[in-house]
Amino acid sequence: MDSLIQVLSQALDMVEIAVLGATTNHGKRIAVLSAAMGKSFSMSEDEISDLVSCALLHDNALTEYLLLQSGREEDNPDISDHCLIGQRNVNILPFKGSVEGYILYHHERADGQGPFKLAEGAYPLAAEIIAASDMLDLERHLEDVLPEDLPSLRVNILAETGSRFTKRAGQALLDVLDMDLLSSLRNENILKTVKSRIPVWNMDMSDPSLVSISEMVSRIIDNRSKSTGIHTQQIANRSMLMSDYYGYSIAEKNQLFLAAALHDIGKLAIPPAVLEKPGKLDENEFNIIKTHVAYTRSILSEMEGIEDITEWAANHHEKLDGSGYPLGKKAEELDFNSRLMACIDIYQAVSEVRPYHPRRTHEQSMDVLYTMSKNGKIDSEIVKDMDKVMAPWSGKNVEI
Repeated sequence: MDSLIQVLSQALDMVEIAVLGATTNHGKRIAVLSAAMGKSFSMSEDEISDLVSCALLHDNALTEYLLLQSGREEDNPDISDHCLIGQRNVNILPFKGSVEGYILYHHERADGQGPFKLAEGAYPLAAEIIAASDMLDLERHLEDVLPEDLPSLRVNILAETGSRFTKRAGQALLDVLDMDLLSSLRNENILKTVKSRIPVWNMDMSDPSLVSISEMVSRIIDNRSKSTGIHTQQIANRSMLMSDYYGYSIAEKNQLFLAAALHDIGKLAIPPAVLEKPGKLDENEFNIIKTHVAYTRSILSEMEGIEDITEWAANHHEKLDGSGYPLGKKAEELDFNSRLMACIDIYQAVSEVRPYHPRRTHEQSMDVLYTMSKNGKIDSEIVKDMDKVMAPWSGKNVEI
C-alpha cells in the first residue's frame, strides 16, 4: 500500500502546485522528516509506518476542502474542515495501529492557536511530528535550503519551539536535521531518499481493503472539480459490475477497480480554470485537458508491480482505430481491460449530467456506444455486454 500512498501524495502535490503555487514533493519531505523524528522517539517499525503514511496523506482533503471553500461566499476559510475531512478519509485505510488524530490535529500549535485550540500535550505525538514538519517545510521550503543556511534554520526552529512547535517535536527536529538529512530533502535527491528511508508495505491485490483505498482515491479525484461529480466513483463501481459479469477473481476485480479509481488521477495536475470552464473548450484548452492522461501514466509509472493497472488506467482515451490519445494506439496494442476501461469511461461520461448535456438514459447512452463501435473506435463485443449489464441501472448511480 505504501507505493499507492506515495503516488497519491505526488498527485496531491500537483494540486498544490496547480492551485496554491506550492512547491513539489512537499508530502514526501514531510514523510522523510516524520520518519526521522519517529525514530528519535524510538517508535516501532509499525508505528513509523503508520506515521509516514499519514504524513504522505496529510493533505489528502485538499481537493474536497478547496471545493467546499469555493462554495462559500465569505472569504474566511475554516482550516478545521481540511483537518476533519482528512482524518475521515484515512480512517478507512488498513493501518497497522490506530491513527486517530494524526491528521485531524496536524495544524495544531503548541500555544493553542491552531484550529481546535489544543495546547501542547492535548494531541498525539504523531500529530505533533507531522505538524512541525509541515509548518517548517511550508515556511522555509526545505528543498531550497543550502548547507550554509542550516545554522539559521536551527535558530528558527529553536525560537519557535514552545509556541508553534511543541517542545518535544521541536527538539526532535533539532536532533535529526543535520547536513545529510537536509541534503536528502532536495528535489533531486528526494525520490532516492524516500526509497531508502521509508518503510515498505506490500500491496495484496486480494485484500478487500484495497476497495476502500480505491474509493478514497476516486473521491479525492472527483472533488477536484464541481463538474466532476462522482464520475470516477461511478466508473470504478461500473468496472466492478463488469468484472462480476466476466467472472474475474477477487484479485482481478480489485486490480480493475483500482485502475478505474486511478484513471483520471492526472486531472489533479490540470489548472482549475480549464477544468471549471462551463462552456465549450477552445483548441488550446482541450489540448491541456488531454494531457491528463499522460500525467496519469507518468504518476502511475512510479509504482512498481502495477504495470497492467497503469496500462488500463492510461489507455482509457485510446481508440481501436488509432484516433485516440495521447499515444494513438491501435487495436492490437490494446488489451481487453484497456478496451473495457475505455467503454466504461465513455458510458459514464455520456450518461451523467455535464454542463453541455443532461443525464441520458441507458438506451440513449448505448446509442452513442453502438455508433462508436460501428465506426471501429471501441470494442463491439464489450459494448453488447455493457448493454446487458448496465440496463438495470438506467438513469441511476451504481451502488456496490
